[in-house]
Amino acid sequence: MSERADAAAGIDPRGPRFGAGITAVLLLAVVALGALGLVVPALILLAALTALFAWGAFAGIRRHPWGALFRALVRPHLGPPAAVEDPRPPTFAQGVGLVVAGAGVVLGLAGLAPAVPIAAAAAFAAAFLNAVFGLCLGCQLYLLLVRAGLTRRASGAA
Repeated sequence: MSERADAAAGIDPRGPRFGAGITAVLLLAVVALGALGLVVPALILLAALTALFAWGAFAGIRRHPWGALFRALVRPHLGPPAAVEDPRPPTFAQGVGLVVAGAGVVLGLAGLAPAVPIAAAAAFAAAFLNAVFGLCLGCQLYLLLVRAGLTRRASGAA
């Protein structure tokens, strides 16, 4: 599917919020494990979440496992969305999560154990804001980059 067609199709905005809720809970578990001094389990869980961020960033938000879970288990019980949204900002937001969580994993593997819960806490804040308030910080960053002309948006996109 072309970038223009992909954006025109749109996604249900409740899907990324659902995924952000799952991600927030798991990131909070990383923070708790780190606070308890259980660095290895925290690092393993953060590495798994980093892989999920990579999946969303590179395969696209439509192909993310949380999106599949939303479409299979939640979406059939909901009415149609009031509007659909462009999938590119949430996909970009997955890339931002990848950078933040990935930095925590790399620093944790380098021996800086506090980096693991710190990176998880930063990512948790963003996921929490998205899940609870619908405020996607990565999406807002994407839109700022588009407005600044640092990334392009297909013409006719929502």
